[in-house]
Amino acid sequence: MMIQLQTIPAPRNFTDVAPVLLTDTTMLERKNKVLTRMSEAGYDALVIYADKEHGGNFEYLTGFVPRFEEGLLIVDTWGAATAILGNENLKMAQHSRLPVTLKHCPYFSLPNQPMENEASLETLFSDIGLHKLGKIGLVGWKMFTSPGPDNTQLFDLPYFIVEALKNSTDAKLENAAYLFIRGDNGARVTNNANEIAHYEYGANLASSCMLNAMNAVEPGIRETELGALLAAEGQYQTVVTIAAAGQRFEKANFYPTYKKLERGQPLSMTTGFKGGLSSRTGFVIADVSELPEAQKDYLDRVAKPYFAAVASWLETIRIGMPGGEMYAHIEKVLNKAQYGWHLNPGHLSADEEWMSSPIYPHSTETLKSGMILQIDIIPSVPGYTGVSAEESIALADQALQEKIQAACPDLWARILTRRTYIREVLKINLADEVIPLSNTVAYLRPFLLAKDKAFTC
Repeated sequence: MMIQLQTIPAPRNFTDVAPVLLTDTTMLERKNKVLTRMSEAGYDALVIYADKEHGGNFEYLTGFVPRFEEGLLIVDTWGAATAILGNENLKMAQHSRLPVTLKHCPYFSLPNQPMENEASLETLFSDIGLHKLGKIGLVGWKMFTSPGPDNTQLFDLPYFIVEALKNSTDAKLENAAYLFIRGDNGARVTNNANEIAHYEYGANLASSCMLNAMNAVEPGIRETELGALLAAEGQYQTVVTIAAAGQRFEKANFYPTYKKLERGQPLSMTTGFKGGLSSRTGFVIADVSELPEAQKDYLDRVAKPYFAAVASWLETIRIGMPGGEMYAHIEKVLNKAQYGWHLNPGHLSADEEWMSSPIYPHSTETLKSGMILQIDIIPSVPGYTGVSAEESIALADQALQEKIQAACPDLWARILTRRTYIREVLKINLADEVIPLSNTVAYLRPFLLAKDKAFTC
């Protein structure tokens, strides 16, 4: 693969793309997917936890998260559901997309709020009937996959909730997050046409923000000014916004500051919304001659091999491919020992930036139609600035593509525009079943002041 830094047009930036709400049909489909997996695994009920940062599994069924409070959703094998909510989210029960019976637990509220004359969690669990059940799945936000301990007995719910469950029932308790997020059969790992459209809104928005921010890079601009461009339309961001020039993490700070960009500095930028993330790392320079003396070979040592790996990832990924095969492929084209990456080279996204990943060593989990995946290869070569072009794609077989085209013709037109750009401008041989959800898939400017130059194959 011959990687070149060439003068090319930027990808089209789609604006005024409206959010797509999930339909009642989709929400019913979600409920049925979860109930089917509960039945297959022999659970009598699920206890699903949520807070603002860890609410994806809860939101998958209810349509909302409890924001600054905590909450529980309890679903039994027949589909009856109870929401246990704190003081300021009681009103949300009537808006839940899954009909729920409401219970109040002020323990889930903010510190020092009223907590008098309320039933204990043990009492609430008994009222719901959990003491009569034999097997209950606890669902936080992650499953554990350690080769050592019994992963079913590792719980990521707060201790006071787990303790109350143990005090109120003799049922067998297991971590059941895998029912939602495990790559081989999790309810959430594949999406229908309505869900693809719902999440494309965020992927499109993230890439639009990133392109705007890259276009604004100039010496003298503040990190905070770039950070403002990486937020949009009042939407909740799924990651901490990164707009960091020069040395990162000074005084442990994550966030953009009033630091002004200087010519010659490295620059990292990241933003993400539900459905997708965009990330870029490069230099605030216009030409190879401006690279630091110790990194004159940056393009050949780091940036070009990385871009080649991203292009190869896009050309190789297929429906039906085992995740382990993709992991091995990236290790072959971007040797781990030489390039220092150690996480999963690709993972699933949804309401979270990282939901789970079927791509890991020797994984037999197959990639499926309806999966939304983020390209996430992170090289780390000592002595060199990093490089990044993380973006979102989905896998869609012919049937799903036809459903998207029929239900969302505007979305389909955006997909075709992005696909044409990747194939004809970036010269990446993208299969039809790989549908780009963001505008800047594989678009990488290593020199951020050379705004007309990007890598091609």
